[in-house]
Amino acid sequence: MITAETLKKFAPRIADPDRHAAALEAARQASTVDTPRRLSHFMAQIFVETGGFTAMEENLNYRNPERLDLIFSAVNGTDDAKSLIARGPQAIANRVYAKRLGNGNEASGDGWRYRGSGYKQLTGRSNYRAIGAIVGMPLEDQPDLAREPEAAARVAFAFWDANGCSPLADRGDTDGITRKVNGPGMLGAKERREAAIKASGVWGG
Repeated sequence: MITAETLKKFAPRIADPDRHAAALEAARQASTVDTPRRLSHFMAQIFVETGGFTAMEENLNYRNPERLDLIFSAVNGTDDAKSLIARGPQAIANRVYAKRLGNGNEASGDGWRYRGSGYKQLTGRSNYRAIGAIVGMPLEDQPDLAREPEAAARVAFAFWDANGCSPLADRGDTDGITRKVNGPGMLGAKERREAAIKASGVWGG
């Protein structure tokens, strides 16, 4: 169902569509994503999560201190945000994800180590551990694996199935899937609905 040709049609900016297609199709075959509709909804979600298949890790290269302060409660005002931005993405990750999602404190480096990665943007030590156990991979010990297509594909489909997303796809419930994938913030909900429509034009459903 997923080929380099269909992937390129869906995500024109993708680099190395052959590798991504091979990884995704292999993982799909071991999942419940076995209909065009389910696949279209799945692809829509990971399209938005990866910025149209252009990034396999979270972009923490913030430039606007007001936005950084607005998004993350762990940032204490714009002066603090400016200081973090000056120190770079690693410092930002270690601050905003400290003592969350199973991570240690800011000094532990867990925020950066377990930053959003892969097609699903898996985030946090506890999630790396949990999904790693499901797919039988040492993601907690080797978090860089989650940023490689082969492991990332297995992670994304495992998350999808563990969270019961296929029945939501059967009902066309894009917003319900978005809550599972992104949480109550519903970031990019409009883009995900639009991507689902685009995906259905490629794969059907």
